[in-house]
This record gives sequence, C-alpha cells and structure tokens, in this order.
Amino acid sequence: MTTTLTRPSATARADTRTVRRVAAAVLLPLGPLTVAVLRGILPYHTTDEGPDLLDHSASALGRLDAVVWLGLLATLTLVPSALAAGRLAQRRAPRLTLAGLTLLVPAYLVLPIVNNDILVRTAAADADRTAALRILDSAGSHGAALAAGVLFVAGHILGAILLGTALWRSGAIPAWAGIALIVSQPLHLVFAAIVPNPIGDAAAWGLTALGFAVAAVRVLRTSNDDWDLGPSA
Repeated sequence: MTTTLTRPSATARADTRTVRRVAAAVLLPLGPLTVAVLRGILPYHTTDEGPDLLDHSASALGRLDAVVWLGLLATLTLVPSALAAGRLAQRRAPRLTLAGLTLLVPAYLVLPIVNNDILVRTAAADADRTAALRILDSAGSHGAALAAGVLFVAGHILGAILLGTALWRSGAIPAWAGIALIVSQPLHLVFAAIVPNPIGDAAAWGLTALGFAVAAVRVLRTSNDDWDLGPSA
C-alpha cells in the first residue's frame, strides 16, 4: 500500500494580496499626515538657530515630546507610503515613477539623521546652556548631517513632484489631486524655510496627505489581480 504525495495547488496557498493591498492603502496617507501634524505643532521654526532654537523648545517641552514620537512614526511610514504610491503608478508611468522613487525613498531613509528633535529636546532641558549650544552646533555641522540634509531637501521635494506627476499621468488619481501633490512640497519649502509659518507648512504636507489619500481610495478599488500576482504553485 503506497501513499501518493501531491504538491499543494496555487489556490491552496495563502493569498495575502488583500491584506497587503489594504495595508498599503492605510499607509499611503499616514506618512505625510503624520508629518503634517508634526510641522503644525513644532515649537520652533526650521530657520531658528542657537539661542532662539533653545528658547522656543524649552518653553514647549511637552509639544517637543509629541514631535519626537511623531518623527518616529513618520520614519516608519513615509517609505511604505511612497512605495505604495509608486506601485499604483508604475505600470502606466514607469519612468516617472522610477525617477520619483529614486529621489524620494533615499530622502525619507535619511530622515533619522536630518531629524534631530531628540537632540534638541535633550539640549533644551539642559541647564548648561553653553554646552547645549555647543552640542547642537557640532551635530549640525557634521559632514554626514550636511550630506543627509542636502539629500533630504532635494530628494523629498523633487521626488514628490515626479511621483505626483506619475500618479496623474497614469490616471491613478484625478488631475486636481495630482496638482495638489505636485505643489505640496514646494509650498512646504516656502513655509518651512523662506517665510516660516507652521500653519502653512502643515497645510502643505496636508496636500501631500490628500493626494496620497486619493491614491489610497484607488488602491482599495483595485482588484488583487491588478495589484499583484497571485501565489504560484
């Protein structure tokens, strides 16, 4: 008496596409929305230096604690947000999508180096003001920090423009949502560095979240077969 072993068929294997697709839809707006809230409650301006940075931070340590936690959440969600948006656009706008992600993903990956709010929080609570200022100056002038800053600023602005264009050109999102995504990060640059305004900065990142939220709806309406290949035998 013999027993015949059969390999499981493709339909018998676990199909995780629905879970992955829904997770992508949830993550799409979460990354930029987190940054929008962060920029709105940030107790100092991006252009603040030295004493002004410490003064503004020391007067709002509770808000700065919230900023630190939001920065951690943003670090964990921004790359998945970008990759999910890219997956939605890549079939009909492959070159624009590749260019956008090539800039955007590295920019988001260096965020832990660029975002020094934990250091600012520690320095603002330090009674030795002279030492705190020296530490902040030293950290900001390190070569790796400077390189990461350039990569982040150029990458997340240009990358968002290209990815927004790819989503629009591919038909993944309507024109108005694509335009909102395209202009969002240049507006962020204006309100973060040229004319500092936390409300305007939060609204700019809110436009990024809006464009990604529209893309998330499209992801939810996409069939599993169009989203990804099914499990193979």
